[in-house]
Amino acid sequence: MNDNSIKIAILDMYKGEPNQGMRCIIDIINRFNHIVSFQIFDVRGKSELPEIKKFDIYISTGGPGNPLEGDGNWDLKYYDFIDQLTAWNKENNVKKHVLFICHSFQMACKHFGLAEITKRHDTSFGVMTVHKTKEGLTDPVFEGLSDPFYAIDSRDYQVVQPHLSMFKKKGATIISLEKIRDHVHYERAIMAVRFSDYFLGTQFHPEADPMSFIANLKTSKARDKIIAMKGKTKFRNMLEDLVDEEKIYKTNETLIPNFLRIAINDLLKTKKTLSN
Repeated sequence: MNDNSIKIAILDMYKGEPNQGMRCIIDIINRFNHIVSFQIFDVRGKSELPEIKKFDIYISTGGPGNPLEGDGNWDLKYYDFIDQLTAWNKENNVKKHVLFICHSFQMACKHFGLAEITKRHDTSFGVMTVHKTKEGLTDPVFEGLSDPFYAIDSRDYQVVQPHLSMFKKKGATIISLEKIRDHVHYERAIMAVRFSDYFLGTQFHPEADPMSFIANLKTSKARDKIIAMKGKTKFRNMLEDLVDEEKIYKTNETLIPNFLRIAINDLLKTKKTLSN
């Protein structure tokens, strides 16, 4: 890879644990390997963060645990890093593009003061229906996805009770919401936010690869855990959803590739304009 390639920093929030999500993210990035290179930074395990000047695009991963808790070291460095990226985009013509996934999304929503982060009544796990908001219908990152679309969800916490005045102040927009559940009285969680033209976050896992998810379910421990949580009928329905080409496959092939194409095109266009 030459030095002129677009450089992606993957901010690893998995707490030093091997995770299929990382493999899936790398697989998607490698679809663009003719023009991008990447490096992984262990944020929660080693408090590693990249030098902002050296990277163009940032993908901050999901991860286990409570998004409201840190060790007073990596978490403060991470929040400061988000502030540095925000300041960079205000001060420079060539912007930094950021995607926050799941745990990172919750932390970003907390940091920007956009909503409340609460523990769910029970774990959300499996294939979920995600509904676009009015603004989400025209957001380019969702181009090619139906409404509703389907995504892998895995969380014990949720982003709820949006502070609309803060959304307006920050110029942020809710672009998707949790499935409609008429039979329960819990409010719908926020599933994706457009923080700015350059910052995007999703509560769900757009990187999820159906085959790796199914492979994980082949272990009796994982299978029994899900059946105990959701029941046999919902477990069978989830398997059907996983192999449906219009569901998880579609999201995997669409959302992060859209994010990367938008970011790459913006970077190439801006750099070309500035070089003329």
